[in-house]
Amino acid sequence: MNDGFKQRLVGGGLLLLAAVILIPIFFDGAGYKERHLESAIPAAPASPELVVIEPQNQRLPDTSKAAAPAPAVTIAAKPAALAKAIEQRKPVIDLSKDTPVLDQEGVPVAWSLQLASFKDEDNAKGLRRKLIKSGYKVYTRKNGDLIKVFVGPDMQKTKLGALQSSIKQEFGLDGIIVRFTTR
Repeated sequence: MNDGFKQRLVGGGLLLLAAVILIPIFFDGAGYKERHLESAIPAAPASPELVVIEPQNQRLPDTSKAAAPAPAVTIAAKPAALAKAIEQRKPVIDLSKDTPVLDQEGVPVAWSLQLASFKDEDNAKGLRRKLIKSGYKVYTRKNGDLIKVFVGPDMQKTKLGALQSSIKQEFGLDGIIVRFTTR
C-alpha cells in the first residue's frame, strides 16, 4: 500500500473513533432542562353587561289627506322707488330680431364674447378681475397653453354685439363672438 492511502485510512479511523466517543457525550439529553416560565398574560376581563335599548319612536302624522290651506297673507305694497328700480332692471328680450334656437341635439344655442388669449395666467386673471369689477359675467378657459377670457354666455347674439361695443369703448378690447360650449 502506498503512504497516501494509509494516511487517509488512519485519518478516517480517528474521525470515526472521535464520533463514537463525542456523539454520546453531546447528545445524551442531560443538558436539556424544561423551563417553567411564569405567564405574563393578565387574566381575562369580566364580560360587560349587555344593555338592551328599546326604540321610543313617535308615530309620524298621517299625511294621506291633504292639509287645510293656510290663510292668505297680506303683503304691503312695494314702495314706488323700489318698483321703479325693478322695472328698470328687467331684461329686455327682443324676439323679433334674434330668436333663441336649439341645435340638432336639442341643446340651446348660446354665444360668448371672446376678448383675449394669454400665455400668462396672471394676465388673464387680471383682465378677469377688471371685467368682474365693472359688472360683466366673465369666465376663463384653458386651451392648450393659452388661457382665453370670455364674457357671457347669452342666448341672443345681438345682445353680445351691443356688449362688444361697450367693452371696446371701456377697455379698448375688440373681441369676437363665438359659440358657447361647456368644454
